[in-house]
Amino acid sequence: MITRETIDKVFETARVEEVIGDFVQLKRAGSNFKGLSPFSDERSPSFMVSPVKQIWKDFSSGKGGSVVTFLMEHEHFTYPEAIRYLAKKYNIEIEETEVSLEDKIEANEKESLYLVSEFAKTYFHDTLLNTEEGKAIGLSYFKERGFTNETIAKFGLGYSPETWDAFTKEALSKGYQLEFLEKVGLTITREDGKHFDRFKGRVMFPIQSLSGRNLGFGGRILTNDKKAAKYLNSPESDIYHKSKVLYGIFHAKQAIAKQNNCYLVEGYTDVIQLHQAGIENVVASSGTALTPDQIRLINRLTKNITVLFDGDAAGLRASIRGIDLILEEGMNVKVCTFPDGDDPDSFARKNSYDDLVQYLENNAKDFIQFKASLLMNEANNDPIKKADLIRDMVVSISKIPDRIKREIYIQETARIMDISEQVLLNTLAQLVQKDITEAGKKQKQEQKAFEVVKNEPQVSQERVNIIYELERKILEMLLLYGSQEADFDDYILKANEEGEMVEEKETNTYKVFQRIYLSLQEDEVELAHPTFKEIYSDLIQYYNQNEVFNVEHYLMQLSPEHSQVVTDILMSEERELLHNWETKHIYVKTKTQNVGQYVSETIISLREYLINKLIQDLMGSFQAEPETDLEELKTMINDYNKLKVSLTNKIGRIRSIYL
Repeated sequence: MITRETIDKVFETARVEEVIGDFVQLKRAGSNFKGLSPFSDERSPSFMVSPVKQIWKDFSSGKGGSVVTFLMEHEHFTYPEAIRYLAKKYNIEIEETEVSLEDKIEANEKESLYLVSEFAKTYFHDTLLNTEEGKAIGLSYFKERGFTNETIAKFGLGYSPETWDAFTKEALSKGYQLEFLEKVGLTITREDGKHFDRFKGRVMFPIQSLSGRNLGFGGRILTNDKKAAKYLNSPESDIYHKSKVLYGIFHAKQAIAKQNNCYLVEGYTDVIQLHQAGIENVVASSGTALTPDQIRLINRLTKNITVLFDGDAAGLRASIRGIDLILEEGMNVKVCTFPDGDDPDSFARKNSYDDLVQYLENNAKDFIQFKASLLMNEANNDPIKKADLIRDMVVSISKIPDRIKREIYIQETARIMDISEQVLLNTLAQLVQKDITEAGKKQKQEQKAFEVVKNEPQVSQERVNIIYELERKILEMLLLYGSQEADFDDYILKANEEGEMVEEKETNTYKVFQRIYLSLQEDEVELAHPTFKEIYSDLIQYYNQNEVFNVEHYLMQLSPEHSQVVTDILMSEERELLHNWETKHIYVKTKTQNVGQYVSETIISLREYLINKLIQDLMGSFQAEPETDLEELKTMINDYNKLKVSLTNKIGRIRSIYL
């Protein structure tokens, strides 16, 4: 168990904007930061981070919380894992009891897969550096590729011995279960019960997540065995999904966000060699065709991708099809090829950092220019081929969601290919309309499944759940201003000179939480919403025990459900900032302009609503039981109406009637 002192130190030190900035490209929005949601596919930012409150909120998915909650949601960490990650990031020493073998065995299955994968990474790296076979075969290979000791250590490169079950034997002897070795694909068991290592006799490339967790491996064979695949990847597992992972993303994420550009290459060694040369914002698609999930992973960090192709890459025409997927995500794409005979790996070895940077800057072409020149060379003055290739260009342009960009690219294509702009626009319109028609057909098919539900009589609902909104406002006031002091008007009954009892206004100072608690107690009001009621009681208890409200400290003690509700309330004002109202000369009034009045109005609104509800109930009881004393009923309703008038006068304005 991690000690409370360590957890407190982690929360005190960690900065939510710094941690989330490692995963999401954040841009300043007033005193906050905003970015694209890492939990949904979106093109307009709905993700907000508040450095002042040290919390975040994703308005597209509803998720939110503290820095620890983000890691638990985004990286699927357990609470202790998130604390350890933050402690490592901020160089905080963790005080905890030693994890026993029994604890490892009892860990949940997914965590067991991570433990096995991490052990394998350590084992392969140690084998590379500290065994005769590893040094003679694996280390010498990496040295021949020009990798330094620092680079080998940074990427955790390793070697799996030629022996059939060397790794499996070692893992089993350390207490790791065969079941999990098989599930992550490190060990293969035959029908006769014998097992062997999947990556026997290969140099190993660990594949890490955005947060640095080891997910799987790529292994390269060094012998000339024609029966064996040159490269072998870990199979799909609960922790490794090839289509959602980019090799090198952990080491590249900060550079990608800083440079606002990501270089995309094909192989592991391309990534490592460029990184070693100083080009750190580079990733590879881990031996698969580029997928939408991989593109979205980059999209969280930057809108700009530069695809690097080998100078003599066979099937270059097929390779650039992945660019259409990038365009569909609304990203900006450039393409750069290397001289014949070179790939990113070899070119980086031959050139200095300055020459490499200059080459990439000078030779990176917009995808339209690149694709047009490539296709025109293929057409070779054949009008039929040229027509097909022009259509191919327009297909790519049709994938771009931004209409302005589409038109600009149409103009550029018309210029390069010497064809009428109008013809291209007509073709584009046909393609777009075709996509819309197909999407409409799909939608109709989906709607048929819900015809029965659609035709059922619908129960009318209130447009606004008023009691829900008022109770939510009460929690909002407690969370935002609970420990603040404010002036409140009290109305005291006193005898005037004629001996009549009249109300006199008296201004007193209270802490907001005290005023709310006393007001609700006076009317014997309890919150109706079960979750709100629990959070309300918890907050009153917190304020009675603590002088100052600390958001991080408070969120630490909440359940995930309550944490979600609290974060949503705390970030409600930040939602307005996403719309940039000020740029439209619309200024949103903040509640801090008069906390006392805001609190008083909300409590009076709740009391008014409850009074109206009582009046409705009284009228309903008369309809249900006609024998009810009508005069007594009228008197009660009249008294309640007088109370409503009194409440209205206290805040000096007409209130809405909630009927």
